[in-house]
Amino acid sequence: MPVRPSRRTVLAAGLAWPLATACSGPGGDAPRGATRITFWSALRGSQQVVDAFNRSQNRIQVVFRQIPSGDQGGYAKLSNAVRAGNAPDVATIEYPQVPGFAIDGVARDITDLVGDRLRAKLLPQALRLTTFAGRVFTVPLDVEPMVLHYRTDLFARHGSGPPRTWDEFTAVARKVRDDRSRLVAFATDGATQFAAVSWQAGAQWFDTAGGAWNVSLADAATRRVAGYWQGLIDEGLVFANGVQGRQGDAQIGQGLVLARLSGAWDAGAQMKARPGQKGKWAIAPLPQWDPAQPAVGTHGGSTFAVTRDSAHPEAAMEFIEWQVSHPDALRARLSSGTSSQYPAAPDLVEVGRKAFDRRYYGGQDIYRLFETEALKIRDGWTWGPRMSATQRVLQDGFARASAGQGTLLDAVRDAQRATMPDLLALGLATTERSS
Repeated sequence: MPVRPSRRTVLAAGLAWPLATACSGPGGDAPRGATRITFWSALRGSQQVVDAFNRSQNRIQVVFRQIPSGDQGGYAKLSNAVRAGNAPDVATIEYPQVPGFAIDGVARDITDLVGDRLRAKLLPQALRLTTFAGRVFTVPLDVEPMVLHYRTDLFARHGSGPPRTWDEFTAVARKVRDDRSRLVAFATDGATQFAAVSWQAGAQWFDTAGGAWNVSLADAATRRVAGYWQGLIDEGLVFANGVQGRQGDAQIGQGLVLARLSGAWDAGAQMKARPGQKGKWAIAPLPQWDPAQPAVGTHGGSTFAVTRDSAHPEAAMEFIEWQVSHPDALRARLSSGTSSQYPAAPDLVEVGRKAFDRRYYGGQDIYRLFETEALKIRDGWTWGPRMSATQRVLQDGFARASAGQGTLLDAVRDAQRATMPDLLALGLATTERSS
């Protein structure tokens, strides 16, 4: 077995992890002569996808294990399995965590396994989000452009339409504010939402130019975004609170917020969570800083990795390619319930469109909108090596700012300061390019 390289070399100098030959753990029965691989995921519909794949051929047998979502212990479980030498062959990793799992050696370098056929099937912006220093570490399943979800009935009551620019967004926020309601809530638990609007504005929080991890959380674009939202908070035009718990649910359920900013996937989540609001919602493009040069960031989305422990990386990649690009795979996933995920393979969009019940959104073809917005995803964004830790510090700062203790920009600067020691502890060469 080759010697494991220093973590400094991974994604900093563009060197790949060596292929490992450790065997996967025990699983179920496989057809005679079939290669057996294991797959861990928290994604709904994964069992249906595995069943469909296993029925489609008899050369590879996939054994599926449902695990908790990443922030509920799934990522820790995966890391522990790799350390113990019994990781699955294939695992699901969300975009912000891909660099960290690549640096830690969990996700193997699959550059040579991603053939031209698969590359041609994927939206280039999506694949570039899983490519670092020219090396590919995971394959995208879906890519979720951030959009504006809004209550058509409440907008109509105020004589407003969806804002096309952030200046219009401010004007609408002033128009609809009353004693109870606000246009949106600034998500103090939404570091990825803040990242998406910063990304849209031209931010570049991380890059690997020059063989180092360059950190710029407080760059000019992010300072602009932080200042913009700080102004809305200071003027009382938006709520500032967590949106992933009861308070956020109540604000949407009671019509206290008229809109929310989130990824394409959230349309399906809205339908499932609030069936009583059928016919009251629509989706519009994200407001723009410069309509002449439209851009968006993404919010949400998952990818698939072949782990370093896989003894069958070619079989694992065949299963991954089928998952992300075959119509039967998406049909199987959608059979588990309502979803509006936007496929990273554009040829699958029509499958999602046909399966989606438009009546909830007043007959709107939301997939047509998603197609347009996905093409606006701004190239060049890179997630950092320890995004979970960076996000926690950022969100702690947002919570303090919402209570009048500091500002959003203070939170961004605190997150950058806290990120640097984490990167140095990994043995990575680093620079800071903003303050």
